[in-house]
Amino acid sequence: MLRLHLGSADLCRVRFGARLHPVGTALLAGQWLRDPTVAMMAPALAERAAAVESTGTAQAATAILRHLLPARGRLPDFVTPFDGVESLTAGLEAIQATPARRVRDEVVAAYGDVAATPLRRRFAAADPEVLDLFGGAVRTWFDAVLAPHWSELVSAYRQQVTCASRQLAQHGLAGLFAGLHPAIRWREPVLEIQTWWDGDLPGTGHGLLLLPSPLAGPRPRVLAEPGRPILLVYPSAMPARPATADRDALGRLLGVTRALVLCRLAAEGGLTTTVLSRAVGISLSSASEHASALRATGLVVSEREGGAVRHHLTTLGANLLRGLSDDPPVTCPPPCRSAGWPSGLP
Repeated sequence: MLRLHLGSADLCRVRFGARLHPVGTALLAGQWLRDPTVAMMAPALAERAAAVESTGTAQAATAILRHLLPARGRLPDFVTPFDGVESLTAGLEAIQATPARRVRDEVVAAYGDVAATPLRRRFAAADPEVLDLFGGAVRTWFDAVLAPHWSELVSAYRQQVTCASRQLAQHGLAGLFAGLHPAIRWREPVLEIQTWWDGDLPGTGHGLLLLPSPLAGPRPRVLAEPGRPILLVYPSAMPARPATADRDALGRLLGVTRALVLCRLAAEGGLTTTVLSRAVGISLSSASEHASALRATGLVVSEREGGAVRHHLTTLGANLLRGLSDDPPVTCPPPCRSAGWPSGLP
């Protein structure tokens, strides 16, 4: 059990990551998509990984990553860096820039239960050639497995953040923490986390950065570095992909344009009227009219943000989309429990 002792400076700075980290997501996915529990939460990704990892360049990349990184448990922190969130290349550059001493310390700690090999020794020594080999394997694996699903992962992330943000707005920090994951408990002023290591950790004074991910593994992940916010990556389920409005029953039920509005809101996790009109390709007045009609039927809820109005899919709207795509209904929030994340931990 990890106990985070959060002070007022940290609690005033609880926020969500601006976006998914491509390198961090890839390395967690590569480690955990083999786990049946995680594969169940992202079946399309798990199926693709199984298909491409057995042939061609992806097979060699998979072998390298599985040899250099632990099959389970805690990864070396430097391979999931804070920096480089803007692109895969930037994330790999952040890994390459890690001081050799830190690489050695973290890799040696991660290798506690694995046999030493020449390649692992060179990785622990921050050998530039092996770090290049590692970076190339990450890129190849990302391109083969995650790239075709990246927009779907981004949409899922936005939807999870929207749901959790609504929980925060309605129930405060205690309600937000209670809904993140069964392995996270708030006992003021301590956040208890069942993760891969035990201990007591003080806050940094720079806040808590939350990152929901269906590829985090069965337990939350914590990354703490001086002078930075504490990063908490917690498991969340992938929302079901909504039915396509122009070729299924949804378009016949609501009309094609209104169905497209509903699907767009499901994919993006909440849009202002202006952004919604651009996303669907309709006028501002038409977007407002369709949103009003969907709100009147309980499929959408709208909230004013300054001079704009942001529209979100409701539980009823999500369940309508699920029902038309033959998937089980969802409830939001909280994201992880509503999607059926198992409460037991391995």
